[in-house]
Formats: sequence, C-alpha cells, structure tokens
Amino acid sequence: MKTYLLIYHAPDALVESSVEPTAEEMEKGMEPWRAWAAKCGERLMDFGQPLINGVQVKPDGSTSASTREVRGYLILRAGDLDEVTALLDGHPHLDWDEACSIELHEVNPLPGTE
Repeated sequence: MKTYLLIYHAPDALVESSVEPTAEEMEKGMEPWRAWAAKCGERLMDFGQPLINGVQVKPDGSTSASTREVRGYLILRAGDLDEVTALLDGHPHLDWDEACSIELHEVNPLPGTE
C-alpha cells in the first residue's frame, strides 16, 4: 500500500461568503464527512483538519500570506492512484462547490524511514 497526501483547495471568496454555522448545523454538516470516512475504512490514516492563515517562508526568512487557497488535508493509504480517485467519488469537499478541488500527492518515503 502507498500513502497519499490529499490537499483541499477552495476559492477565498467561497470561504469568506460562508456563514458561520451553529453547533447543530456543524454537527449535521459533518454527517457526509463521517459517511465518506466510513467508506474509506482503514485506508483513512488521518482524517485531517481544516487549515487557515497559510504563510510562505522565503529563503531570506521573510514571510508573506499564501495565495494557494489551501483549506485542509487528509492522508490515505491505497494500492494506487486509481484507488484513491475512486475513494473520492462522493467526497463532501467536491460536492461543496464546482470551484473546489482536491490535490493528490503520493508520499515518497525517504530511505530508512519506512
């Protein structure tokens, strides 16, 4: 099995226009996420978390706000990329808005760290 890092992307405008949900709305909104996670079973290694306030650090140590519109991450194990993309069928992030996407990266372990 290979390990994959998945990165959620969504436009700033979409996130900024979202209304802060109540606790009840948040709980209901998590239902599709939990159902998707159950579909993945043990292949879901890290459910991830939302990400905010991204910063780019340059070689000189200076920083600037990230412009990559990264919203969150998760980590899956799967046999290959086709299996990962099949698992993304019905993923709640992709159902949020047509401008949303999920970027996939296969983790390439360093020798001696596996």
